[in-house]
Amino acid sequence: MAATGTTPKKIRKVDGSSSGDADENRDFDPETQKSLEEIDACQNEIDALNEKASEEILKVEQKYNKLRKPFFEKRNDLIKKIPNFWVTAFVNHPQISAVLDEEEEECLHYLNKLEVEEFEDIKSGYRIKFFFDDNPYFENDVIVKEFHLGSSGDPASQSTTIKWKEGMDLNKKQKERQAQMKNNRKRGLELPRTFFSWFSDHGDASADDIAEVIKDDMWPNPLQYYLVPDIEVENGMEGDDDESEEEEVDDSVVVEEEDEDEEDAEAEEGGEEDVDEEDSFKKAEDTEGERGDSHE
Repeated sequence: MAATGTTPKKIRKVDGSSSGDADENRDFDPETQKSLEEIDACQNEIDALNEKASEEILKVEQKYNKLRKPFFEKRNDLIKKIPNFWVTAFVNHPQISAVLDEEEEECLHYLNKLEVEEFEDIKSGYRIKFFFDDNPYFENDVIVKEFHLGSSGDPASQSTTIKWKEGMDLNKKQKERQAQMKNNRKRGLELPRTFFSWFSDHGDASADDIAEVIKDDMWPNPLQYYLVPDIEVENGMEGDDDESEEEEVDDSVVVEEEDEDEEDAEAEEGGEEDVDEEDSFKKAEDTEGERGDSHE
């Protein structure tokens, strides 16, 4: 049996800034249309508040960046007094050490200062500065990799051109090793990216994990990575002491048990000797008695 009653009239949704192209061809009944328009109005209010919050958060970040700056500068001055601070921190960091080859590690022994500088408008980008002592690898005193919004509005990056000294171009050496491996047909064994190949790579700035690690993890607190070996050794030594103490206690217990066992064994041997002496004495008496009887 067919249902009675009129079917609600449907109208096409044409208003609402939050709807996409796919929604423009959909039809809704008047009640749904009204609800959707009200939801869209609420969403516009929420978006406006979110935008206002972002602006206020940006102002707070800018304020505290200025407050942090003198402490970062003081920290860098103190770090300069510690030989090989930055290369040690890099080698101890799991993600950064993964892109360091042996020659690059040697080169980073000349790194004396690291600095992350955010733009005035934090959302627009930042730059990472690497300061070097005079070294046998390149002529630059400082090399910079910068991240910013490109003309299309997408993240982009650029970096200083490194002036390598003759025969010391680490990027070129890595490419030569890769070409050699391809010539040897060793598929699946291509060399991974290295620190300086990362520095000069501008393929996809939005997915630059090494830059993010340096900016958000290494730069805020490098001391934790410089101290990693000392902390591990310290914890390891404490564990060894505990184990040695337990071993000493166990040894003493074993010694005591052995002493008790020895005492019991000696007591048993003593008892057996006493029994043997009594038996010998009785046998001697019986023999003498038998001799006396025979004389009679």
